[in-house]
Amino acid sequence: MSLMSNLSTSMTSSSSSAFLAPTSFNSSRTQRVSVPVKSFKICKCVSTPLEQQQTDYKTKVPRNSNIAKLQAGYLFPEVARRRAAHLLKYPNAQVISLGIGDTTEPIPDVITSAMAKRSQALSTLEGYSGYGAEQGEKALRAALASTFYSNLGIEEDDIFVSDGAKCDIGRLQVVFGSNVTMAVQDPSYPAYVDSSVIMGQTGQFQKDVEKYANIEYMRCTPENGFFPDLSTVARTDIIFFCSPNNPTGAAATREQLTQLVQFAKDNGSIIVYDSAYAIYMSDDSPRSIFEIPGAKEVAIETASFSKYAGFTGVRLGWTVVPKQLLFSDGFPVAKDFNRIVCTCFNGASNIAQAGGLACLLPEGLEAMQEVIGFYKENTKIIVGAFNSLGFKVYGGQNAPYVWVHFPGQNSWDVFSEILEKTHIVTTPGSGFGPGGEGFIRVSAFGHRENVLEACRRFQQLYN
Repeated sequence: MSLMSNLSTSMTSSSSSAFLAPTSFNSSRTQRVSVPVKSFKICKCVSTPLEQQQTDYKTKVPRNSNIAKLQAGYLFPEVARRRAAHLLKYPNAQVISLGIGDTTEPIPDVITSAMAKRSQALSTLEGYSGYGAEQGEKALRAALASTFYSNLGIEEDDIFVSDGAKCDIGRLQVVFGSNVTMAVQDPSYPAYVDSSVIMGQTGQFQKDVEKYANIEYMRCTPENGFFPDLSTVARTDIIFFCSPNNPTGAAATREQLTQLVQFAKDNGSIIVYDSAYAIYMSDDSPRSIFEIPGAKEVAIETASFSKYAGFTGVRLGWTVVPKQLLFSDGFPVAKDFNRIVCTCFNGASNIAQAGGLACLLPEGLEAMQEVIGFYKENTKIIVGAFNSLGFKVYGGQNAPYVWVHFPGQNSWDVFSEILEKTHIVTTPGSGFGPGGEGFIRVSAFGHRENVLEACRRFQQLYN
């Protein structure tokens, strides 16, 4: 029997579904209790209000005015905060999280065994090592070059190993500084915009359009295949581009990336290409920007083991900065990035790097593909459930995210309704930019039984 058949045959009626009904766990009644009266003296205790308890002393250091521009909290901690508040309201609820894109399945043993071996070796004189190269261990850099960039002209010394792509995005922003202009896909991963704001590259937040001034938002919609109309995009110094895209799941074609590289060359721009989900590709779309001729002259690529090998907690990634990439004065971008790395970072954990090297062995690659195949099957289940309910669904083929359209609705309202009525955490599309309004992102990272149960609940809510 197929997974979707299992899904449909195990459905329960909405009228009997506990998770769809308004829930109250305060069922005890107030009772009158007789207490013997005793005489006693009254001692009045007066507490000092919290604001009075706090010292009035302030330093003379001004707050970073750029951080003050940020709107509310970062998206994913805000989702986690609302989840926590929901659990306080419904402490017995079986909450299923399909919101934050955190991996759930165990790291394959072939990988953890290598990390354990490296960890144990640190307790021996022969196996101990302290600080390593800030750029990463030579063996891992070489393995990354041969595994992912074979025949693309990328050499091991173009690769900087790190504690994750998100961290490298921040380091790259330090390299670029505050006097550059920025373009992002809309919608896109919020770290690009938030780091630009923090660096002082933007103006104030404009509430009427839900955008920051001085950022070029490249609108990506179902109508344009989630690839921006570059003829309408103003020139900027830096272009952040993620493919497969988070949150839409759309992957740019070879033709589209060729247009993007030419657009960057025509404008003298640098592309920061986020390929964190490239291993999830199911079609022949490029896995790397460096598959495109000329990209080494205009592009940087960030990548990560987080979604490849379940390293969201282990922390390991890499960034490729080709030697051919030059600033306007002819100075190599890689040299400045190396300077920032050496100043702000002491190198990725040697234990994590041992795990990364094991990932790239034949048996490690095979084990990673098995886990990725599991998440891709989850994606098919989620897509099938929303399709059966008549929703317009995007993504899912090349990324572990499903982008579901709720036309005319506020995405935070949809998020809240789903959480309140089904105890499922999703991610509101507007958290990824104004172009995400009217959508929610559903993550395929989850245990199979939770994904199936979530789809049952979706069907009961929307049937």
